[in-house]
Amino acid sequence: MYDKELAQEILQQIHHAIEVILKRFDSIETVNDFTDTPEGMEKLDSICMQLIVIGESLKNFDKVTDNSILSQYSQIEWKKVKGLRDIITHHYIDINAEAIHEICKNKLPALKNTIKIILKDMQ
Repeated sequence: MYDKELAQEILQQIHHAIEVILKRFDSIETVNDFTDTPEGMEKLDSICMQLIVIGESLKNFDKVTDNSILSQYSQIEWKKVKGLRDIITHHYIDINAEAIHEICKNKLPALKNTIKIILKDMQ
């Protein structure tokens, strides 16, 4: 058995990081909004930091739950979400703004929804 309270706390941290990203991403319409201004690059940097938080937190969640939870929610490619943390951390200079834009626009809403479902299911 795992520490349910700690697992829920980690999921809350992930949910918060997603909320922060979506708020920061709200004014970004195109990849150029990231790349063409210093302000856009700051947003890209800050979003990448939160993506690192999500990936690291998911790794911690797996440790706390003995890898017993995430596999039950196959609508998310968990390995890719956790792997993004490694890419950003170790290959930051090669970060593709288009990929980050795509993730924020099309992947994070589903991740947010799934995190909410997992939290509800853990109650």
